[in-house]
Amino acid sequence: MPSLREKFGQRLRAIRLAKRLSQEQFAELLGISVDFLSLIERGINAPSFENLDAFSVQLKMPLSVLFDFDATPDPSLRE
Repeated sequence: MPSLREKFGQRLRAIRLAKRLSQEQFAELLGISVDFLSLIERGINAPSFENLDAFSVQLKMPLSVLFDFDATPDPSLRE
């Protein structure tokens, strides 16, 4: 069973890809390194509260959506 870090990382990656952002583009928007973003997406590192806030702002979605592991990657894609 995946850990919370792994589930969050998979969810973040799915949303990023649904928004058609590369890791490089998204990391630049967030002001973090591509390496750090990669570690978060792979579930190795956990984001800080500041990072979580930045994810929410840059992805233009409520923070709770990032933790809705059963939802579609991009809520705007729902039919």
